[in-house]
Amino acid sequence: MSNSEMPLSGLVVVDLSQFLSGPYCALRLMDLGARVIKVERPDGGDLCRRLYLTDTEIGGDSTLFHAINRGKESFAVDMKNPAELESLKKLLARADVVMQNFRPGVIDRLGLGYEAVKAINPDVVYGSITGYGDEGPWVSRPGQDLLAQARSGVTWLNGDEHQGPVPFGLAIADMLAGAALCQGVLAALVRRGISGKGSHVETSLMEALVDFQFEVLTTYMNDGNRQPRRSAFRNAHAYLSAPYGIYPTQDGYLAIAMTPIPRLADLLGMPELSPWRDDPKSWFTARDEIKHLIAARLSTQTTEHWLSILEPADIWCAKVLDWPELLVNPGFTALDMLQTVERADNVSIRTTRSPIRVDGIRPVSTVAAPRIGENTEAIRAEFGL
Repeated sequence: MSNSEMPLSGLVVVDLSQFLSGPYCALRLMDLGARVIKVERPDGGDLCRRLYLTDTEIGGDSTLFHAINRGKESFAVDMKNPAELESLKKLLARADVVMQNFRPGVIDRLGLGYEAVKAINPDVVYGSITGYGDEGPWVSRPGQDLLAQARSGVTWLNGDEHQGPVPFGLAIADMLAGAALCQGVLAALVRRGISGKGSHVETSLMEALVDFQFEVLTTYMNDGNRQPRRSAFRNAHAYLSAPYGIYPTQDGYLAIAMTPIPRLADLLGMPELSPWRDDPKSWFTARDEIKHLIAARLSTQTTEHWLSILEPADIWCAKVLDWPELLVNPGFTALDMLQTVERADNVSIRTTRSPIRVDGIRPVSTVAAPRIGENTEAIRAEFGL
C-alpha cells in the first residue's frame, strides 16, 4: 500500500508539541498517511532531541527522538520573532490538524490557541494535551509522566503489598494521552467530513491515566469505597485471586493468569493445595499462601517443562521473555513490527513500525526523524510563507 492509499493521505498535520505525548499522537497520524510538519525552535529544536534514555546518540539526537519523530518534516520557527510567527500562522491556516502540548495559558499568550487558529482556519481540528486539564489546583504543576503516574493511583496499584508504590517502567502517561488524543482527532476528522465543522479535542496525562484504570476504579466506587489489597507475594493485579502472577522457575519466569486452583493442582501434582480446592473465595483471601506453594513447586523445573504440561491443557500461561528472546521469537517475527529508517546524512535507525494494519497491510516508513529545520525552506516555498 502506497502512502497515497492510506486513510489519512492528503491531510496536513502541524505539530507544535514536543517531548512524547503530542509527538506520539502525530506519529500515529503519520503512520496512517498524514503529512506531519513538526514545528521546532531553531536553537535546539524539540527538547526531546536531548532526552537520552542511554548514552547513545545518533546524528546528534537521542534515540528516543528518532523513535517518536520518524517520517516527519521539521519547520524551524522563532515564535518570539513577529515575522516568523506570522509565517507560522499562515501555515496553520492551511492545516487540517494542529496539535500542541504547552502548559495551560502558554499557547494563548503566543496567539496560537484554538480560538486564534479557528479564526484563520474555521474547520481546523485542533488537539491539546496538558498535564492535568485546564482547571483546578494542579493546572500549573509540571505535566511530567512520573509525576502524573504518582498522582493518578497507578503507582500505588503496582508492586507487592509491602513494597510501596512502584512506577511503570515506561512513560505510560505520555503514550496513553497521545493515543487518546489520536482517537479524538480521528473522530473529529470524521465529524468534519460529515458536517464541515472543526473541533477542539482535549485530553491530559491525568485523564488518560484515570481512563486506564476504569475497570478497577469502577469496582472501587461500587464496592463501598473498599480499597483493594495488593498481594504480598508475586502481586500482578490487586483484584485478582491466586494463581494470577509471575513465578520463578529453575531457569526463568512463568506467568500464569486466571486458572482454577483444582485444575492447576492436578496438573502440577500439588496435593498441598487440597485445603482450597472447593473454596473459590479462599483463592483470594489465602492467595499469598497459595502463591507461595505454587512458586516453590514451579522453581523445581524449567520453564519449558511446565509449559509442556500447562499449554496442552489450555492453561493461560506464558514464558516471560526479555528483549533478546522476544526479537528472535517466531511469534514476534511473524508480526513484522520492525523497520529501518534512514536520513540523507547517513543516519540509519532500526525501530518499530505502526501497530495498525489497514486492509491487511502494515504501513512502512523509510524516512528517519528530520534535522532541526531540515524542511523549512521547502515548506516556505510550497505554502508561500
